[in-house]
Amino acid sequence: MSELLLIAPMGIEARLLGKPAQRSGIGPRRARRAAARLVSTEHDAVAIAGFAGALAPELRPGDVVVATELRARDGRVVVECPGAEVIASMLRGRGMSAQAGPVVSVRSPAIGGRTRAELRKASGALAVDMESAWLAPAAAGRPLVVARVVLDAPGRGVGGVRAARALREVAAVLAEWADNVHPRDLVLAAPRASCAGVERAIEVVERALDRYGPPVYMRKQIVHNRHVVSELERRGAVCVDQLEEIPDGATVVFSAHGVSPQVREQARRKRLNVVDATCPLVSKVHGEARRFAGDGYSIVLIGHEGHEEIEGTWGEAPEQINVIASAEEVDELDVQDPARVAYLTQTTLAVDETSGVVERLRERFPEIVGPRSDDICYATQNRQDAVKALARSCEVVLVVGSRNSSNSNRLVEVAERHGCRAKLIDSEADIDLSLLNGARRIGVTAGASSPERIVRRIVGALGVLGPVSISEHQVAAEEVKFTLPREVRN
Repeated sequence: MSELLLIAPMGIEARLLGKPAQRSGIGPRRARRAAARLVSTEHDAVAIAGFAGALAPELRPGDVVVATELRARDGRVVVECPGAEVIASMLRGRGMSAQAGPVVSVRSPAIGGRTRAELRKASGALAVDMESAWLAPAAAGRPLVVARVVLDAPGRGVGGVRAARALREVAAVLAEWADNVHPRDLVLAAPRASCAGVERAIEVVERALDRYGPPVYMRKQIVHNRHVVSELERRGAVCVDQLEEIPDGATVVFSAHGVSPQVREQARRKRLNVVDATCPLVSKVHGEARRFAGDGYSIVLIGHEGHEEIEGTWGEAPEQINVIASAEEVDELDVQDPARVAYLTQTTLAVDETSGVVERLRERFPEIVGPRSDDICYATQNRQDAVKALARSCEVVLVVGSRNSSNSNRLVEVAERHGCRAKLIDSEADIDLSLLNGARRIGVTAGASSPERIVRRIVGALGVLGPVSISEHQVAAEEVKFTLPREVRN
């Protein structure tokens, strides 16, 4: 079991945290002395906990701020604390109000609303204390967590009872965290994260904003990742579900998942300036649907009904396309001519699962025809091959992606089908200690709609659970690059 060095400035804080909390004393001078004394102790992890003053106006007494970084009064970062969101999520799981964000340490108390407002503006911090920045060197490379409970907040007074109760809960969470601290091997899948189609779609929106100016409307999420969409919205993009929400004559970007001919016609009637970010591999499936429909085939479209890609492809020939998701649905198909049946697939499906559906289709319709080349895109195939390799050598696989990302969900399924525990996580807050408990070798991958920066952030956050050794397992190299639509080319 890991040993936790728990440090609290005041005696009352140490008593609330319980044994074996170490009291440092109040203020920077005592904090420095305590750090020098504790730096060489035989502990696996270090936590600094106690009370703080609120700077962010939304904070109330009893709320917890877990430091993402410790800052000086002028806003300069003194110490980074990766993994803060993991601890904040654990606290929220116990019903507590917890945020992860910067904490500023000052040499004397900030008193009065104006002083705190000025400190908030200068430092960008959520809360203020008088010790954390000077106690942090005690960690000396060990995992560090700084959790401060709001004792007082401008305009809300002092909440000693609520703060004391919250600090006891913090102690329980820190003990649970410390029990999970030990060395781990992290194996990164390659390829992982954003594919060429996703990168193209994001660049299309960015260039449209530069060329036409905000607002630029996105019909549906440009890619299925909330981090990407939020970032584009901060730059002036507006995400809408239907074209009716867009003013006539405005600029609209169609998402990477494609749209039906009916949507294109509606855009024409509204005189919208259309920039099409449909992935070229999805456009290929649309072309195949038109070709098969024109040749009089009944088309079986394998995919998840309701997914935007399926809706767009189905719209190419709605009277001739049947959507199915499993082999069991093949027997229920009603086609006009069993000798003229074709199949197509959603580009983001799991290869293993789709092959079973196609095999059943061939059994029922021996003359069935398919696309000239596999519809499942190269990026989906590569990421699934990579996660299979992780599943063979790791105890747990973490898949980075948003919940509405089809290809990310398929990666979880692939890992589980190959005998490995797996979980989809959208951010550090989704890291589940119960899943990682006892696991010494963890695989990390990401769906094709997830930015690499989120992967790196999560890998950094895992360091709060102990020393990590990082390696990469590559199964393929990707050099695909798609050209941009002419509307946004330089």
